[in-house]
Amino acid sequence: MNEQPPPWADALLRTVLSADARESVSGDLLEEYRDAILPTRGRGAADRWYVGQVAGYLWRSTRWWAFAFSGAFVARTSLDALVPTTDFSTRSFVSTACGVVLLASGACWVSWRCRSIRAGVIAAVVTSLLAAVFSVLGTSVLLALRHDPATMRAIAGSGGLAEAYTLPFMMLVPAVFLGMIGGAAGRVTRMLSS
Repeated sequence: MNEQPPPWADALLRTVLSADARESVSGDLLEEYRDAILPTRGRGAADRWYVGQVAGYLWRSTRWWAFAFSGAFVARTSLDALVPTTDFSTRSFVSTACGVVLLASGACWVSWRCRSIRAGVIAAVVTSLLAAVFSVLGTSVLLALRHDPATMRAIAGSGGLAEAYTLPFMMLVPAVFLGMIGGAAGRVTRMLSS
């Protein structure tokens, strides 16, 4: 059987796997796809299964960076809501620096492991998207626990709910740039250490 999973999914998988695992993991998944999944589930379900396997590898490569990134965002949102201020310059600087360091470091680590700048970019983008979802959930929990008038005024004074719910998703654009920087640093570091 020469059936193939979606080419983009296989290319993405190969990009985010470490160099030493790339052929074996991709080959094992292809074999399972062809021999077990496709004959019993059909093409559409088999393709969804394969994409799910790739998503699992992406999750395992980026989850801790995404948790840290969203944790920093929710901590900043909590600080703004619970300890109001009129001067946000220090908070903005610290939270921006945390975001930059976390996205670039995650991209650097994945790029170093995979020996690919592209893997760093993908890692930063996936980290950013996962962190956005976690940040929105964290902010929602914060609001469910604390939504008194004083807290709501403090949130309004720090950018409002719209910012708390949209800013995490707007990080996707800088994530691409930071992924390139971190990915290049990881690739160069890997080349120098070899």
